Formats: sequence, structure tokens, C-alpha cells
Amino acid sequence: MALPRRYVLGGLLVVLGVVAAALLSDVIGTVFFAVTVAYLLVPVREELVGHGIDDRLATVVVTFAALVGVLAVVAPLVLLTASRLTETLALLSTLPATYEVAFLGRAFTVQVADLRASMVGIVRDVGRQLLVSLPVLLVKFTLFVFLVYSLLQRSEAVAQSLLAVVPPTYRRVAKALNRRARNTLFGIYILQAATALGTFFIALPVFFFLGYDSVVALSTVAAVLQFIPIVGPSVLLLVVAVIHVAAGQLPQALLLLAVGGFFIAWLPDILIRPRLSKRAADLSGGVYFIGFVGGLLSMGAIGIIAGPLVVALVVEAASILSAELNDVPVEDAQE
Repeated sequence: MALPRRYVLGGLLVVLGVVAAALLSDVIGTVFFAVTVAYLLVPVREELVGHGIDDRLATVVVTFAALVGVLAVVAPLVLLTASRLTETLALLSTLPATYEVAFLGRAFTVQVADLRASMVGIVRDVGRQLLVSLPVLLVKFTLFVFLVYSLLQRSEAVAQSLLAVVPPTYRRVAKALNRRARNTLFGIYILQAATALGTFFIALPVFFFLGYDSVVALSTVAAVLQFIPIVGPSVLLLVVAVIHVAAGQLPQALLLLAVGGFFIAWLPDILIRPRLSKRAADLSGGVYFIGFVGGLLSMGAIGIIAGPLVVALVVEAASILSAELNDVPVEDAQE
């Protein structure tokens, strides 16, 4: 018996999607990021259209908002790295091979030659990678903007096409998974922004009481670095600590690493992420971190989004299966 036409077309869509992912593997992260951002911004665009704004103008406005948001995260890191690279290398090169420390009346010699060589190598690699990647980043950034605009402009057609290949008896399941995916992505992005904002306000008094002059600048850098998982603001603390060591201020360096490491690098993650992950994405903190860390280790930076999303969909699918086995109907998705 011949398969229904819609299922053949659905299978064709899946096959072509897999082929496209294989051919576009170098930009698959950019495509995935653009799709998730556009997916979240569709309700915003619909809200603008509902208030009488022209369809195309609403799409332009929402796309521009996405552009500004990404630039607010990426631009400070790129500008800071590019502008301070030479100064950082020169400063690291002045580090002594050994450092004399007096403690409790005794003198100790600390070897820092290997540390200096490692730090110089890391900074050079970062700078070289940044310079080499700038044209590629520009192309990917342009691709991101065009994709977001195109997906927003054709959001209704795309949604109808995807839903059309789903059998009618499974529409409620598809809508439940869609609702979970939207809530999870919203939670992921809100988590990142909230953690960065919390880091900024926590870092302000910490840097102030530690006696630094550029409190706002340091806090801003720490907040932006919060978008880099695991490493995060620790990079900033380490760089500033190295500056203290180069100036012969080992106690200040240790104080910064201890106090800043706790309040700036560690506390925001523990204080903000678990609570908001449960409220915004309906995920427990433990489940969220499993997806977060697992996705990062398996897929790199894009795994920050993909990992928790996949875990959330697994949880939702398990919930639907449990309801099915217990003869509990799947609730209609809320629009």
C-alpha cells in the first residue's frame, strides 16, 4: 500500500535536512543559533503585527533587536582582546622567572617561568585565532542576520509545513513538545542574560572593596565573560592576578583569586542558574546542568543551547509516555 503523500514529503524533508546539515557542517552552529533565536522571537513579531505595524517592518525591528543583543555580548570581548593583546603580551614578558616570598619570617622561592611561558602562549594563540577568525566571524554574523530575518518573515509558512506532516492523532504531542522547546530556549537565554547581569552587580562591590579603579569596566568584562561557560570571569581574575604578581603584589593576587573567585566566578552560577532554570524552563537545576555540561563537552559552544534543549525534550517525551501508559490524555498546548 502506498504511503500517504504527506509522509513521503515529510521523509523527503528529513533526508534533505540531514544532507544539508552534512554539507553545511562548518556553519551548523550558526544556523542552529539563528533558528533558536528566530523561534523565540516569533511571538514578539506577531505582537508587533497585532498592534498594526507592517509585516516587513516588524520583521526588521525584531531582527535588529536580535542583532543588537548578539553585538552586546560579542563586541566587548573582541574589542578588549584586540586592543589589549600587545599590552598583555608585553606585561607577561616582564614576569620574573622566580619570585621571592616572605612568610612567617621565612623566605620561599616560587618558580613562575613555566607559568609565564604558558600564559604568553595562551594569549598569543587567542590573539592569532581571533585575527584569523575575524573574516569567518563576519561571514557567520551576516549569515545569522539573514537567517533570522528570513525565518521570521516566513514563520507561519514554516510552522504550517512542519505541522502538516504530523498525523492528526499526534498533533497534541507535537504541540506539547513545541511548548517545552520554546519554554526551555526562553529559559536558557534568560538564564545567560540574568547570570551575566547578576555577575555585574555582584562584581561592582567586590572590585570596589578590593580597591580597583576601573570598577565598572572590570564588572562589565566579568559579566560578558559569564557567557563563556565553565571558564567565565575566571579568565579576568587570572589576568588581573598575573598583573599583581608582575608588580610584586602576591598577597593582592591571592586575595583577588580567593574573594573574586568565590563571589564573581562561582556565586552567580550557584545562586542564579539553578533557581531560574526551574522557574523559566521547568527544569530542575541538576537536569539543566547535565544538559549544559554534556552539551558543552560533546558539541562545543553550541552545546550550551542544544544540550539543555535535548534534555528538556527527553523529559517532556518521558512525561507524555507516562501519561499515555496511565491513560491520561495529553493536555492541549497553550498558545
